[in-house]
Amino acid sequence: MNQEISTNRPSDEPHPATRTLNLDAARTFVAICDTGSFRRAAARVNRSPSAVSLQVGKLEEQLGVRLLHRDARRVRLTHQGEVLLGFARRLVGISDEAMAVFHGSPLSGSLRLAAPHDLGVSLVPGLLRRLAETHPRIRVDVRLDSSETVQRLFVEGDANLALFNEAGSPLVPARDLFSEALRWLMRDGGRAVERDPLPLAVAEIGCAWRDAALGALEGVGRAYRVAYSSDTSMGQVAALRADLAVAALPGSLADRDLVEVPEHWGLPALGRTHIYLADDGSDTAKAFAALITPDLRSIAPTPPTT
Repeated sequence: MNQEISTNRPSDEPHPATRTLNLDAARTFVAICDTGSFRRAAARVNRSPSAVSLQVGKLEEQLGVRLLHRDARRVRLTHQGEVLLGFARRLVGISDEAMAVFHGSPLSGSLRLAAPHDLGVSLVPGLLRRLAETHPRIRVDVRLDSSETVQRLFVEGDANLALFNEAGSPLVPARDLFSEALRWLMRDGGRAVERDPLPLAVAEIGCAWRDAALGALEGVGRAYRVAYSSDTSMGQVAALRADLAVAALPGSLADRDLVEVPEHWGLPALGRTHIYLADDGSDTAKAFAALITPDLRSIAPTPPTT
């Protein structure tokens, strides 16, 4: 009796290629989750926004699930997207570690980085991740403080590199990375702006945004009181969402809950805030500075909207 052995797979069995996650697509998915934006993710992975959208579509088709909710403001993960994110981070991390072993830079040494609290939880992590990928032998010590103190630490030689925000002129020679308009923000439909004196949510003394807010109000003789103080902008955002105060913050922090204070309330103009980078010329500092992209904001995650 002859037995036929078929090499054809059953028609309902998926092709092996569909059972392997594409590493580039996983990296793009992580970038979208980190930045909350297809545009910013595209800048991070050096692709066009349309190519990024296509990658996500193919990933959703392969897995047979919806990974992201998209709206005009930002991108949110579905439950299935949250599950995938953990796996995607591990895949990308393992790949980067493997590449660093074989292609890592021989540059070694220590880097003392100083930055304000806000940048320490937004821009700095992304830059440190890039540094670890390209120069795994560099050890980094991070000091978080006010922008004023960060510049002082650099001047006194206690930091090789200073990353800071400033609404006026910096105290040290520094590279202007990008700027953004400061806006008066409030809770959508909130009533804090109606109170007199005006309740403010501010950062600690030495913060450029605090100085800009107080200076603008004092310049027009507007009465105010500090109702809430925090060392990060997310603390100020929390106070705004609770309708405890208004705050001077970068316009990019506006979302579905926070809006710009309407002009009829007569709050003074605030100008722009700049992010600067100063380095001491050391090899480790120059290696870090070389990671800065034209769109530095693509590194930072956007604030949560919950």
